[in-house]
Amino acid sequence: MAFNDTFRLSSHAVSQILMVTSYFYGSFSWGLPGGALEPGETIHDALIRECSEELNCAVVIDYLSGVYFHSAYNSQAFIFRCTLPLTSEIQLSHEHSEFRFTPVSELSKVQQIRVSDCLNYSGVVVSNKF
Repeated sequence: MAFNDTFRLSSHAVSQILMVTSYFYGSFSWGLPGGALEPGETIHDALIRECSEELNCAVVIDYLSGVYFHSAYNSQAFIFRCTLPLTSEIQLSHEHSEFRFTPVSELSKVQQIRVSDCLNYSGVVVSNKF
């Protein structure tokens, strides 16, 4: 990989299997809250910022459960188990149109793997590629 090649990193939260979607941009599919790292951010910084922007909530990071390479996007996604404080009231950003709490069985195959790995965390961070 050359110095100027583009490689993407993102951080995402698993919290009671909260999913968000947007009718305004992207693929209009459901996904975990989170997103791309900005220059100078750690994976933890990015997750906290993204959840704050997308949900208007501060999440508590419990642990990193997995790192997943997505060849379609040439990206690595870091999946964290997070907790929303009981007093949290989700208010979506202008970028998102809906949120819902979803059973694992209704997730895409890739999301099922990532979320199941997170919920069944054994103390060892897993990795996989799709």
